Amino acid sequence: MEVDQHSAQQRVGAATGLIAWLPNLISFARLLAVPVILYLILTDGTVPAFWLFIAAGVSDAVDGLIAKQFRVESEIGSYLDPLADKALLAGVYVTLAVVGAIPLWLVFLIVFRDLMIIGGVLLFHTLTRTLKIQPLFISKTNTLFHIVLAGLILAKDGLGLEWDYGLRMMMYLVAATTFLSGAEYVLRWGYRAVTMERGE
Repeated sequence: MEVDQHSAQQRVGAATGLIAWLPNLISFARLLAVPVILYLILTDGTVPAFWLFIAAGVSDAVDGLIAKQFRVESEIGSYLDPLADKALLAGVYVTLAVVGAIPLWLVFLIVFRDLMIIGGVLLFHTLTRTLKIQPLFISKTNTLFHIVLAGLILAKDGLGLEWDYGLRMMMYLVAATTFLSGAEYVLRWGYRAVTMERGE
């Protein structure tokens, strides 16, 4: 009887360990999917690129849901998840610009904002050793618009759907929220830098 209880505890422990690592495994799989999606876009495989992109977007919601539902959020996950998101979106947008599906000015704006945020995170982490990545509401909205716009472009090219007016509107929304989220990060980090100098 004790052996059965011990075996049951081991199975529960193994299942708990798997659940704890599942969000990180999903994020890592999303990261591995990035070069495949980019290759498909560059080689006119827009239909499979579209569906793989949709799967990657869904996986982003799934890993966050699992982490919160089972309370298995981890420090590595707090870095791996946004890294996978940034790699996916930045890679897709740059590749779409290469094939002429999206204007270069929008890609430059997005990449510049991401580099600025990454630089700020690294700088404050070096100075404080305590900085955690905490996405702002406007940044979450911006990320959602990024996903929608990329999905619409891939759907247009891959599935033959026509929504030019909707694409233009989404491009403007992406540009506006990209600028606003970058500005809010600059203002917040500037305020923190001032308070650090004052010793507050």
